Amino acid sequence: MNPVSWWAVAIALITVGVIGTFVPVLPGAAILFGGMLLGAWIDHFQRVGWITLSILAALMVLIFVVDFVAALLGAKRVGASRLAIVGAFLGTIAGLFFGIAGVLIAPFIGAVIGELLASAQLGRAALVGFGTWIGMTIGALVKMALVFAMLAVFVTKYVMH
Repeated sequence: MNPVSWWAVAIALITVGVIGTFVPVLPGAAILFGGMLLGAWIDHFQRVGWITLSILAALMVLIFVVDFVAALLGAKRVGASRLAIVGAFLGTIAGLFFGIAGVLIAPFIGAVIGELLASAQLGRAALVGFGTWIGMTIGALVKMALVFAMLAVFVTKYVMH
């Protein structure tokens, strides 16, 4: 394949990766990194080298960490019980299999069920569920910032070389 075709593939991967970071089931951060790695490979790592790729890989890992930790921290922030935190975590994993609605609702439901099991107080359980949802929302904003940071690092390094 010629470089133009490779760049078309790299740009497609980067685009799908950005979208996939916010769409459940797709490993968006990994696809985004794969597109950037392909972009670096196209010119034999002359513009985007291994140091930059290491930074991009670290940002990718951080996106995965934020994805799993955000809901848990939101629940913990409102004083959730250990069962509620476990429920939020299990809800996050289960939600991945049910599309965007599952990702938005399942951690909330998991936290509420866990808190109900721990305290049997509906009002408290609702507060914990809400805290979980707020944590996820903040997590999504952090992931968006990290994705834009990855794009900025890659484009800046590629253009400024």
